[in-house]
Amino acid sequence: MRFLPIFLDLRSGPVALVGGGDLVRAKLRLLLAAGARIRWYATDGDNVVTGIDAADAESIEHGEGDPLSADLSGVIAVLCAGAGDLGAAMSARAKALGLPVNVMDDLAHSTFIFPAIVDRGDVVVAIGTGGASPVVARRIRERIEAVLPARIGDLARFIGGFRKSIHGRIAEFPLRRRFWERIVDGPIGALVLAGRSDEAEAALNNIADPSGFAGAQAGRAEGRVTLVGAGPGDPDLLTVKALRALQDADIIFYDELVSHDVLDRARRDAARVPVGRRVGKPGIGQEAINQLLIKAAKTGQRVVRLKGGDPFIFGRGGEEIEALRDAGIAYSVIPGITAGLGAAAESEVPLTFRGEALRITFLTAHKAKDAEAVDWSALTDEKMTVVVYMGMTAAPAIRAGLLAAGRSPQTPVGVFARATRPDSQAVTGALEQLPDLVDAIDGGPAILIIGDVVAHSAAWRQANLDSMLSSFQVAAE
Repeated sequence: MRFLPIFLDLRSGPVALVGGGDLVRAKLRLLLAAGARIRWYATDGDNVVTGIDAADAESIEHGEGDPLSADLSGVIAVLCAGAGDLGAAMSARAKALGLPVNVMDDLAHSTFIFPAIVDRGDVVVAIGTGGASPVVARRIRERIEAVLPARIGDLARFIGGFRKSIHGRIAEFPLRRRFWERIVDGPIGALVLAGRSDEAEAALNNIADPSGFAGAQAGRAEGRVTLVGAGPGDPDLLTVKALRALQDADIIFYDELVSHDVLDRARRDAARVPVGRRVGKPGIGQEAINQLLIKAAKTGQRVVRLKGGDPFIFGRGGEEIEALRDAGIAYSVIPGITAGLGAAAESEVPLTFRGEALRITFLTAHKAKDAEAVDWSALTDEKMTVVVYMGMTAAPAIRAGLLAAGRSPQTPVGVFARATRPDSQAVTGALEQLPDLVDAIDGGPAILIIGDVVAHSAAWRQANLDSMLSSFQVAAE
């Protein structure tokens, strides 16, 4: 994040606006919409603006003389639009005075930039791309405009009018936040969004017990635990329900394999506690994790147990809900895209294929002894795809087990590391090469996929293409 998004009170002092033509007039109208007082230095001598009312016109002061030598005392920011070469010189002066400055379409001489804006009165959404692509920002704005209720600003203003009184009636912050969530998501919020604020105000005033309305038990909010599947790493693969749970959480206990990008989708002020472990590294243990979940829920917190992939596929989610059930803690489960499916989709591996792959087996093999305990004779069917989690260390034992059971050494296999993440990597080959394929990747976590369907993958096709090109080159030489 190169630019920190902030909201500047333009009523706190004049803004110096330098430039001419349509560009400066567009910027002037934007500033007026935010209630700014503007000192405008029209570089082309034309300071006529059409289409504004008298009140806005009174907010514009026409600066006289050269802006490079003008008195800028009291000015809170400097903006240049359609100012030509004067923009760079004005930027240098503003920086020397410690004033924030924006020169339109000139990042090098700007200390702040203008985002694309969705304006709903008291609700303002700013979208920025660091100045790299205003078109992308506008496209995002269009999508937000399409889903954001027209009266969402009215709802924010409505809540603002009651915040102080409700604060005095509900002392506990988590319970107070839950009260407002019920207002926003319930019938009262719907009345405001429908333009019936008077009815909404009457309904809110009729709530005799705000704490009870928020769901208090003995003066304390009821805690609960939500097991959330974080998916294989790409935050865009989170479900809508998962995002909502992350935004509602008071505390998040997360696995080591959960990506930072996924954690960034959580509420900013939610506590975050790492509890997972990687293979070969010590962890706090499953029983300790269970007790942390129970303790947090008993204090009235909304707890998210964030697990890589899906909670019920090699994620010990079943053990955790049994512990929660025995302790009388309310819980729910939000599934996630398991790593095997994420790897298959990213690399175009159809785990099933008509007439070719009719069955799938998911298994885990942390260590060689885990692989030795597998009944490989049940996995020799050529029409079965085998998906192995955490199988990097045990790759030699996995190969040995399958070959000894009768699976062909030429069975296509793939190693798919860090699937769906920016640094994902895929290598493919034959079963007899499996340990070498694992060695070829730059670290895990990785999914192993074994079966003829791997030959349909993008990595397999690319490897064959590279081999053909290499053969042509040798022949040419």
